[in-house]
Formats: sequence, structure tokens, C-alpha cells
Amino acid sequence: MPTSPDAAGRARTSAVQPIQMVDLKTQYEQMQEEVDGAVLDVIRSGAFINGPAVKDFQSGLQDFLRCKHVIPCANGTDALQIALMALGLKPGDEVIVPAFTYVASAEVIALLGLRPVMVDVDPFTFNVTAELIEPAITDRTKAIIPVHLFGQSCDMEPIVKLAQRHDLYIVEDNAQAIGAEYTFSDGRVARTGTLGDIGCTSFYPSKNLGAYGDGGAINTDDDALADRLRTVANHGQNRRYYHDVVGCNSRLDSVQAAILNCKLPRLEQYNDRRQAAARYYDEHLAGLPGLLPPARLPSSTHVYHQYTLRIDGDRRDALQQHLQAAGVPSMVYYPVPLYDQNAFRGTAANAIDFLPVTDTLCKEVISLPMHSELEEETLAYICAMVRSFFREV
Repeated sequence: MPTSPDAAGRARTSAVQPIQMVDLKTQYEQMQEEVDGAVLDVIRSGAFINGPAVKDFQSGLQDFLRCKHVIPCANGTDALQIALMALGLKPGDEVIVPAFTYVASAEVIALLGLRPVMVDVDPFTFNVTAELIEPAITDRTKAIIPVHLFGQSCDMEPIVKLAQRHDLYIVEDNAQAIGAEYTFSDGRVARTGTLGDIGCTSFYPSKNLGAYGDGGAINTDDDALADRLRTVANHGQNRRYYHDVVGCNSRLDSVQAAILNCKLPRLEQYNDRRQAAARYYDEHLAGLPGLLPPARLPSSTHVYHQYTLRIDGDRRDALQQHLQAAGVPSMVYYPVPLYDQNAFRGTAANAIDFLPVTDTLCKEVISLPMHSELEEETLAYICAMVRSFFREV
């Protein structure tokens, strides 16, 4: 790795390709022949829905996650909705969800007539904890949705024990952390998404395992629950034209499955490269005043769907503008707490009146470019531009 990001930054010229938050084009070019062939095979076969490519992907993802059942579906939001529908929850039942996350985690709760109960998150991991969840549990609480945000697992062992004590379901939102591993206190290691009752993931193109369109999957080790999930996802039917429950229509199409079959064997390599990029950021951004790098739980790996920093002192927007002027993209995930979104006014409840960590994070977080195609020169330039901001302020 270069020892001087500032020098690398000065060497960068306008001839270099623009920096991307996610570089799907380069990733495709590295396996273009394989992907093109797989897609053409589907087109030639005419098996566009639930064809062999989907069945192959289902089997491959089961092996990767080390779980019994995978139910592919149309997208990650559908995965969450189908999971809650399969649990048989009733209107007015409460589901605990973090206030600092993407809207889908809470959206599906409200959509089904359930009540999202929003709780605060840990200021360093950005995730919910058992200590933050427990005060929000009432006699109406039926489930918890822990979100493994930005690629870092929640500390799941205490959450699992809490759910067992209160007889609650756990539906993991694993859309950003596929491939991360969690180690229990007895030494058992499991993938995120397999730590609760149901795991849900997304294959949105920018995800660590991304399709070239929408896609998602649900997984569980419970045989009866797997049957219900399949039924709900298939118009509420186990056999054609016999509908046992009100369901929905959510399928992963064969073209997307064929693409994912090409990428799944590369997922650990992709995550390794993200981790290497994160280590570079850590090393070359260390010591900047008021800039806090992402935390890592000792009990889990981190697969860096995003590399998200905190910057204090109301300087986040100024840093973002500085980077933009230097040709460095960045993103703010997420600028508005869920409890301040118009969509949830009157339909959601906070565990407490004010969630201070979520409120602070929405003002302080900023995510730098993160993907498996980041080169050392690009990383050096990004770090140089971040460091130059601190010299100017």
C-alpha cells in the first residue's frame, strides 16, 4: 500500500476514471463472458420463471448460508413482508425495529397494519442491542427486526436470549451484511441471517451480492415456517389454483438468478476486498480530530456494505461538499430518522420520546466509496482529500 496518500492524491490527474461509490461496470467486465453466457442460456431455454437457474441459486445460497431452506423472491422488501406475513401476526401487534435504518425495515410493518416500535441504536456499531430493545417490549410485542447495518452484525446472542425469554420472533434484515459471520460465546460460528427465526436479504445491484435488477431471498431452518413462506410468496397456494391464505406474488426471475449464480462463488472474495479497502481507510484516516471510523464487534466479522464515518461539530455537510469539489462521491445513510418521516406519523411509536443517538447519527454520518473494485491509487486519493479538509478547517 502507498505510504503517502497525499502524494498519491497530487499524482492523480483528470485522465483517471471518475471515482464511483459502487463500480458495477468494472465488476461486470471481469466476468463478462461468464455472465453473458449464463444470461443467454436462460433466454435460449425459455425458462424465465422458477427455471433451473433459480433452483441452482437456491441450492447454492443454502450451502453458502449453511441453512436448510432458502426461498428466493423479487426483492429485499418483499422478503421482509413475506416473513412477517408467514408469522401470522395480527393488526395492532407490535414489531420492534431500529430508528436508524433504511425505510423498508419499518415500511413492511406498517403496510401490514402492524405497529412499528422504533428504538435507538448503539453509537459505534449503528445497530440495535438487547439493552435498547428490552425496555420497548410490551404485551403486544410479537417480533424484533434487527438490522445488520452497513455490513456489521448486531450483537445477536443477547438478542436471541431476550427473544426466547419473551417468546418473540426474530426476523433478521440481512440486506447489507450477507457473508458476515457471528461467533457465539460457546464458539459456534454462523452467518448473519441464520441467527434468528427468519433471515431476509436483498440482491439490489449495489449490494455485496448484487443482481442486475431487483432480487431477494428469505431463509430459515424451520421446516414448517419454510412451508408457510413458500405459500405466502406464491399467491398463498401450495398447489396451483388452491389458495389456503392470502399471499402475494414475489419471484426471483431466472435471468437474475443466472447472474447471481456467477457472482455467488465470488462473494467471499468481494467481501475480502471490501475489508482490505476498509483497513486502508482505517490506517490513512487515523488521528483526524473528531472523525470516528466504523466500529467492529469482536464477536463478528464486518463485510462493509458501506464504510461509514462519523464527523462531529456540524462539519459533515462541509466535508461532503469538499469531497464533491475534489471529485470524490459520498453518501449520507440516513439523513432523516424514521420517526421523523411523514409516512410514519400516527402509525409508529418510539420506545422513548427522544432517541438521541439516532438523532445525532443522522447529522454526523458520511459514507465513502466502498466496493470490491477499489484500487490503491483511488483509495489514496480519497484519503488525501479527506485529510485536506481537516487542514483547511
